[in-house]
Amino acid sequence: MKKLFVILTCLVGFGAIAQTQVPSPPAVVVQKVGNTEVMIKYAQPAVKGRLVFGTKAQKALVPFGEVWRTGANEATTIEFSNDVTVQGKKLAKGVYSLLTIPGETDWTIIFNKEAKMWGHYTYKAEKDVLRVMAKPSEHKMSERFTIGVSATGQVTLDWDKTSVSFYVK
Repeated sequence: MKKLFVILTCLVGFGAIAQTQVPSPPAVVVQKVGNTEVMIKYAQPAVKGRLVFGTKAQKALVPFGEVWRTGANEATTIEFSNDVTVQGKKLAKGVYSLLTIPGETDWTIIFNKEAKMWGHYTYKAEKDVLRVMAKPSEHKMSERFTIGVSATGQVTLDWDKTSVSFYVK
């Protein structure tokens, strides 16, 4: 009887743990752009009433001018099944970490050959394969960070009231 009680307690306990909400749940986007499959793996942080983009002095979660992992937890990765162009610049097929440097009027989109890193803490600029620029715009509130890819190759990063897009062909 004691064994059965211990087993039931463990099962109930593990079930409760499995049902708890993950603060930044994982997400995957897969889209065919022409003949190329684009796959993005990332984690979705939430606004939770915080200032997301802004200055360090404002205590923004993602300060302007600093490298951001473009999501939460591990660095976001982007994979291309064929060679592509991003914003008109060539990029070889492969898996890259997708990092960004948000700014008030311009964002730097970074493709770094170090795909496996926790956040951006081990980020090294010398491993950047490509950097392109993109313009942020205002859009409707998005509580969770979301990445979308259209069949035409528009990759969109949406969070809070900010949207940034770049193009893959």
